[in-house]
Amino acid sequence: MAADSKNEVLKKPELPDVQTLERVVKKRHERREYLRILRSTVASLLVVAAAAVIISMLFLPVLRVTGTSMTPTLHDDELVVCRKRGSFQKGDIVAFYYNNKILLKRVIATAGDVVDIKEDGTVIVNGKTLNEPYVDGKALGECDIELPYQVPDERIFVMGDHRSTSVDSRTKRIGCIAEEAVLGKVSLRIYPFKRIGTVD
Repeated sequence: MAADSKNEVLKKPELPDVQTLERVVKKRHERREYLRILRSTVASLLVVAAAAVIISMLFLPVLRVTGTSMTPTLHDDELVVCRKRGSFQKGDIVAFYYNNKILLKRVIATAGDVVDIKEDGTVIVNGKTLNEPYVDGKALGECDIELPYQVPDERIFVMGDHRSTSVDSRTKRIGCIAEEAVLGKVSLRIYPFKRIGTVD
């Protein structure tokens, strides 16, 4: 059946108005701009991350504390920054290699020094009692070396701050640390954020 052309109402497609077109164009432009900024930001972050990793590996390694041998100074799962090599002195906390692991301990004595430890845990170096405000409770701990003990050449004598649990230079198992095994001095705590700051 043919439709009556006179009675048929032809509907023209509605054309979008100028404001609608402007909104569509603006939306597409904003999307392109967002994607451009996103790509640029991701690329910048990758470059910064790569640079941070390289700097960290070469100059300032970031280490995670494991265990309780350095409490109350350092706690389990904290992150610290280690300044590679350089000079260190008594009282410094150093990172060193031992059996394919990195340990953190405090320098008590250096080459030529004579170390003695009393039954109550008092540490004496070269006849002088050490002032150790970082130690929370003195203890002789695990000690099987003959005291007094003279530190050999190019070695350092290290102990953990948690004297009753730390396994360190007081035992023959670890002994004094060769200077070339020292990775560097622990200088900064970066996590948790509420404890961020220098490490003494």
